[in-house]
Amino acid sequence: MIITANNPKRKSWLKVDENSDFPIQNIPFGVFITRDDIITIGSRIGNFAIDLGAFHQLGYFEGIPLTDDMFLQDNLNDFIADGRKTWRLVRNRIAEVFDVTNGSLRDNATHKDKIIFRMDEVEMLLPVSVGDYTDFYASKEHATNVGSLFRDPENALLPNWLHIPIGYHGRSSSIIPSGTPIRRPYGQTKPAEGTNTPGFGPSKLVDFELEMAFITTDANVLGDRIPIEEAEEYIFGLVQFNDWSARDIQAWEYVPLGPFLGKNFASTISPWIVTLDALEPFRTDNPKKVQEPLPYLKQEGKGSYDIYLQVGIQPENGEETVVANSNFKYMYWTMAQQLAHHTVNGCPVEAGDMMGSGTISGPTKDSFGSMLELTWKGQNPITLKDGSTRKFINDNDTVIMRAHCKNDKVRIGFGECIGKILPAK
Repeated sequence: MIITANNPKRKSWLKVDENSDFPIQNIPFGVFITRDDIITIGSRIGNFAIDLGAFHQLGYFEGIPLTDDMFLQDNLNDFIADGRKTWRLVRNRIAEVFDVTNGSLRDNATHKDKIIFRMDEVEMLLPVSVGDYTDFYASKEHATNVGSLFRDPENALLPNWLHIPIGYHGRSSSIIPSGTPIRRPYGQTKPAEGTNTPGFGPSKLVDFELEMAFITTDANVLGDRIPIEEAEEYIFGLVQFNDWSARDIQAWEYVPLGPFLGKNFASTISPWIVTLDALEPFRTDNPKKVQEPLPYLKQEGKGSYDIYLQVGIQPENGEETVVANSNFKYMYWTMAQQLAHHTVNGCPVEAGDMMGSGTISGPTKDSFGSMLELTWKGQNPITLKDGSTRKFINDNDTVIMRAHCKNDKVRIGFGECIGKILPAK
């Protein structure tokens, strides 16, 4: 099926700023509360939210086989489970109706009032009910940096890292939408030198982790695996992702079973899911592999995406300072490789499951995806615009992440992924 929604020449009759993350070629999906206190599934063009529940009820999806209540739900799980054919039909139809040459909705004031809202009139919610959440550790630069900080720099990567996409199962109950504040977490920390009793109290080393995450559809049943050449058929789209970390809690607990309380207190996502179809023009070459992967992980073609990433820190009542600029294309293991590995043992994947990329770090110091790396474990503090310094994230700091793709024809973005750290209770 041709993805007509991606036509770079298409213009909308809705006003869209030149550098908007949400031109008519994007058409992401999310969930919001309208000014009438109705929860609906929607899309976005420019600074306008589109109520797809009303859009459907008023007949604009005529001819597309959708259940009557498809968009009248509080999450996208059922829509995602309907599969890629449905996603493409829906995106194509939205693009068609909002095209500058189409007057069917443009010239119907009554329908427009029911379907279109300004973004400041809606409240964004979590777009999916996340049944399971897996976080990978798939950036070679990040893994090398962390290995160098905590182990021998000459053996920074553990022997398995170049052969399998390392991951762990996180906690879906603490995944929150952008804008939700986060309390500084409590936990145990390493005993002080000369003692055997661990410390306990608020984390002193709260950190951000610059990530992307992909959302899956129903893919396989228990015992079946997803071949790598089919993996992208089961990826609905991506969000930007800040997987907050408490480094001091994590350092004490992670041996022998890995992350636990240092990671599961909060994970922030951007509220709009940008479909893999919308990102199609931004495919790029996969990073060269140091070791030849096993056959089930060999991916042909371009499985990486050129997504520019940025992180800023804004102190309370202060100006934002950009502290990192990176790119999703630096990921060593691609999304398809991650999904193929995740299911090679027969683990079932379902609609609405979320897979975090792991911290994304690039090859230069300003492209590292965490304060742990940017300050090199606190040894090199960052100076903000107000003159204050940061080794990690202070109380009342707001971390702002942004992501977008851009070529000479179109810009596709994710909006912002924002979280503020509040003092511990």
